[in-house]
Amino acid sequence: MSFIDHLEELRWHLIRSVASILVFAVAAFVSKDFIFHDLILGPSRADFFTYRKLCELGAYLGRPELCIDKISFTLQSREMSSQFTTHMTVSAIIGLVLAFPYTFWEIWRFIKPGLYEREQKNSRGAVFFVSLLFFVGTLFGYFIAAPLSINFLASYQVDPSILNEFDLASYISTLTTMTFSCALMFELPMIVFFLAKAGLVSPEMMKLYRRHAIVVILIVAALISPPDVMSMMLIAVPLLLLYEVSIYISRVVRKKDIDRLNEELNN
Repeated sequence: MSFIDHLEELRWHLIRSVASILVFAVAAFVSKDFIFHDLILGPSRADFFTYRKLCELGAYLGRPELCIDKISFTLQSREMSSQFTTHMTVSAIIGLVLAFPYTFWEIWRFIKPGLYEREQKNSRGAVFFVSLLFFVGTLFGYFIAAPLSINFLASYQVDPSILNEFDLASYISTLTTMTFSCALMFELPMIVFFLAKAGLVSPEMMKLYRRHAIVVILIVAALISPPDVMSMMLIAVPLLLLYEVSIYISRVVRKKDIDRLNEELNN
């Protein structure tokens, strides 16, 4: 294929990807009551799933301080067009999340023919595992990181006379930032898998630079999380665990490559 033919092929992949996002975005737009009342505003109410489970855990452990039975803030819309633009933005975000597997599949279909046969074999199941890790990260961000961060920031007061009344855009920004950050950081094992396959990383190298990685992870967690220690640790701790998992993945990848090379030499 010529360069122009490649661009034409890419254009149609992108058109189909954008169309899938628009379909889910329109579905989210017309499902306003569920999307906002149950999904987006869920972490702002004390009956949210995570808060109820924390109360049950606190009762089981005899630690009532774990229970979150009150959310001490109110939401406001301070601009005339704020609620409409928020509705549009949230619908687009929901569309992007739901269409992610298909969108990634379309991009992968464009990339895959350019790989060697062995590379295509090594990357089998990439769409499934990338999508799985994306949704696991999204669920972790939505049910764990985001609600705990929102509760901490909403209950923090420098003086009892100051009321916590937040703008709707600020609340949604915190919710989406925490959720998407977790979704992206959960892709670390797949990134390391492909880098290990390409011979760019090794378990020894990852162990050698573990201390440097910890510093980088803490910096990244501080940049993408709200300005409080708890939110930063909610991002940093899972990322550190994923880094350790990635070391194991790189070790497995190298072992399989060595076994394959030995088999080829013996044959």
